Amino acid sequence: MKIGVGAFLTDRSIRPDVLARAVEERGFESLLVPEHSHIPVSRESPYPAGGEMPSYYARMVSPFVALAAAAAVTERITLGTAVTLLPQRDVIHTAKEVASLDLISDGRMILGVAPGWNREQTRSHGADPRTRGALLDEQIQALKAIWTQDEAEFHGKFVDFDPLWSWPKPVQQPHVPIYVGGWGPAAITRLRDHGDGWMAGNAPDPAGVRAQLALLAAAPGTPMTVFGVGGHEVAVLDTYREAGAERVALLLEPATEGASLAQLDGWAHLVERLA
Repeated sequence: MKIGVGAFLTDRSIRPDVLARAVEERGFESLLVPEHSHIPVSRESPYPAGGEMPSYYARMVSPFVALAAAAAVTERITLGTAVTLLPQRDVIHTAKEVASLDLISDGRMILGVAPGWNREQTRSHGADPRTRGALLDEQIQALKAIWTQDEAEFHGKFVDFDPLWSWPKPVQQPHVPIYVGGWGPAAITRLRDHGDGWMAGNAPDPAGVRAQLALLAAAPGTPMTVFGVGGHEVAVLDTYREAGAERVALLLEPATEGASLAQLDGWAHLVERLA
């Protein structure tokens, strides 16, 4: 099982280029970063993890800017989003950004996508929260069309464009792997129909891991990446490894450079232990 780092990067945390270099130097396999463009001041959507939403959600840097900085100073680690909130984005611009990142990183990108839990945030971007899942399904298909066709076009209910030219194409063939995030039957249906892998959130205990795997049985053979596991959750890590998870990204919350590097040092033994 590959061990990576899943980092919430903000204007007050370690810089993405410094972190990426340290991740690679310590033998971790990947650096994954989440996305939140903003947090509406007035919000009714409950925080999925329960309790109060961390204040740093409103301070997160752009994942694609952070990953570009990371690509420039590394050679080996996989770089990815966990996850991009695609219904809040223009799909043509996103296709260009991800393909460009795959180019400058020499084919090291993976793209995690999900509908997003914050309905007010989705509405701020002009999308209808009620149909964000259906929009995401079409956006995934449109991304693949832009990445794999010289004259790409797509005509759906929510995404509609006539033939276009867009380069660069991704280095990876046939395209950058798309990992579908989310829980429940809708996410698994999307994974089975459109995804190349599952970007799962961390389960709270081994029983939760087994519940995840029961869902994944509907899409047999699908690679599973898990974002946000605590480095101290040894039993959970072992369960993911025994279940054949492709990779786990250990959760790094925003901290100073010194504190973040010390945390990576404390996790370094897990790379060899869980390989």
